[in-house]
Amino acid sequence: MLKVVISDTSTLILLQKIDELLILKKVYGELVTTQEIAGEYGDDLPDWIKVKSLSDKKYFEFLATQVDLGEASAIALASEYDDSLLLLDDLKARKLAAKLNFKFTGVLGVLHKAKQMSHIDKIKPLIDKLLASDFRISENIIREILKLNNE
Repeated sequence: MLKVVISDTSTLILLQKIDELLILKKVYGELVTTQEIAGEYGDDLPDWIKVKSLSDKKYFEFLATQVDLGEASAIALASEYDDSLLLLDDLKARKLAAKLNFKFTGVLGVLHKAKQMSHIDKIKPLIDKLLASDFRISENIIREILKLNNE
């Protein structure tokens, strides 16, 4: 089991838009995020999402030259833990996280895990809702995730 799951703003907003934010709690229990992400989210976070301060501001500032503030703060926070999972959907942030050897997934990975854990019956209706909310993802990735889930 991972010690900490750190969410970026996009995952929170995407799941909130389709009224499925609680999937995160069902799948991961407690999440951690940063003040920057809480500010970008713009609404009160549920009590199972803890806001942590960054210890290394210089590292955060360096990362912020490469990705947006929320993503930079999530990656900086992940560096403060021995075992963490980042929830990131932005391609540039995912590439940076991979380069820095962090574990990460995105909203589709969360939905996949939720189905594996029997928290949801089908992924396709949720993907359809995401697409209707301006979520951009390639058709190939959608086909892959549906195939992986026998849908």
